[in-house]
Parts: sequence; C-alpha cells; structure tokens
Amino acid sequence: MTTHNGNPATHLFAYTVDEYDAGNGKKAKTWTRIGAAFPHKDGTGFNVQLRALPVDGRIVLLPPDPANAENERSHKDR
Repeated sequence: MTTHNGNPATHLFAYTVDEYDAGNGKKAKTWTRIGAAFPHKDGTGFNVQLRALPVDGRIVLLPPDPANAENERSHKDR
C-alpha cells in the first residue's frame, strides 16, 4: 500500500460517495470522509474506524493525497 508519491501509506481514508443530479442535466458526486483504516502491524489486515455508515453500504478506501495535506491541516487548526 503506497501513497500517490510512492511512499508507504500509514493509513487509508474511508469515504462514502453520493451521486446526484447537478441541475444542468449532468451528474455530480459528493465525497464525504467517514473514517480511516489502519494496517495491522503484521500486514495481514486493517482496523477500520468509522464515524458514520453509508446509506448504500459502499465504502471507498483511498490513501491520503499529498496535494490535500495542507488543506487538511488548516481545517484541523480551526
């Protein structure tokens, strides 16, 4: 498991994705972070911590995006 820049990921973010009509005849998606997954020390699985459950039952796990890291920190500092 690696990040976008090839470094080992220490966790994955958990998202739920809602698709809706954007009003202009096109579909749009809203990604909502609902938790994180942390790999076991032996590498054979994950611990998943969720703050919410998706209505449709679908969870998308993605490594952190370094391009969003600064934005993430600024929101936490508020």
